[in-house]
Amino acid sequence: MSTRRVVITGMGAITPVGNNVEEFWKGIKEGKSGIDNITLFNADNFKVKLAGEVKNYNPEDYFEKKQAKRLDRYSQFALIASREAVKDANLDINNIDSTRFGVAISSGIGGLTTIDNQCKILNEKGPDRVSPMFIPMAILNMAAGNVSIEFKAKGESFAITTACASGTHAIGESYRIIKHGYQDLMLAGGTEASINPIGVAGFANMKALSTTQDKQRASIPFDKERNGFVMGEGAGIILLEELEHAKKRGAKIYAEVVGYGTASDAFHITAPAPEGEGGARAMKNAINDANISPDMVDYVNAHGTSTCLNDKYETAAVKSVFGEHAYEFAMSSIKGATGHLLGAAGGVEAICCVKAIKDSFLPPTVGYKVKDEECDLDIVPNKGREKELNYVMSNSLGFGGHNSSIILKAWKEV
Repeated sequence: MSTRRVVITGMGAITPVGNNVEEFWKGIKEGKSGIDNITLFNADNFKVKLAGEVKNYNPEDYFEKKQAKRLDRYSQFALIASREAVKDANLDINNIDSTRFGVAISSGIGGLTTIDNQCKILNEKGPDRVSPMFIPMAILNMAAGNVSIEFKAKGESFAITTACASGTHAIGESYRIIKHGYQDLMLAGGTEASINPIGVAGFANMKALSTTQDKQRASIPFDKERNGFVMGEGAGIILLEELEHAKKRGAKIYAEVVGYGTASDAFHITAPAPEGEGGARAMKNAINDANISPDMVDYVNAHGTSTCLNDKYETAAVKSVFGEHAYEFAMSSIKGATGHLLGAAGGVEAICCVKAIKDSFLPPTVGYKVKDEECDLDIVPNKGREKELNYVMSNSLGFGGHNSSIILKAWKEV
């Protein structure tokens, strides 16, 4: 069966190190950290004091007051990033077939801030005081739904939930949908806003979060002293487009999506499979889908959460897939800068990979100090460096044993 080529023509982001793509990428290149004290709620009684919050954010800078009140923070972020992506792509939504334009925007948790707030109202004031907007604000598909409505995208619209792999799954499935002819354009990525009392308490009590109060030593992927991840928030959305459709409207092309692989651990609800076996299969599947050999990959954007097991087993998985070539390329994690954006991580990190390709630049792993013998690959510690990149892989690994990898290729007119 013949397939179609899929390219990236627009990008949008709102992150802890920048509230648009250029600010975000500037922060990554400079090794900036977005980890700081929690301000979204009073964390005095919490063991966890730090998070990667979006800075200087006022919803009314982006939305009418009434609309802002009807959108959970995670939906707001999705709309902001999608608007940037559509504008960046110079896409005239009135001059396309809207039934061939879809949306796949995922989240790990959805409207958790709304859930937290409305449960307090229920307990304190009774059921009649719960907002009639509670359900449409909280449910996990509403970011995709709101984006679909705003941009009149009448094609496939959905939200995939695979915990921290959600954003990459959304991009990968969108790539397949376009590749096999079901749609021409897809807004795809992830969004998350779970830095609230119930979210932080839940992750903290399962011992997943770092409890250090040293901002420079909290999110430290691949460092021997890592002791948990730091929660982040934001959104990363890309516009995927069928190549001929993009060419016909004269769109600029950032990169090509050429491979996508998934696999399940079928092992444990939170711990990765020993030696990262499931993640390794996802990477192999992506390489096979791209029809390339492992030694053609120039850089891996790691999931790299700063947890003991993830970083150890992701390193082992990369070694098993790439063999000696694993010691010849770089594998860094931007979560040292952003924290872990959960379901939004894959979207933001895909944008990072595109920018890395365009600028021939390896993003650094911020905060690294102490070498871990089990994480002995080139993680580009603290300072990025120049390198021409042709094929780049991005990994996302989620609770429940969900693994996804995508491969992007530098765009060259053939």
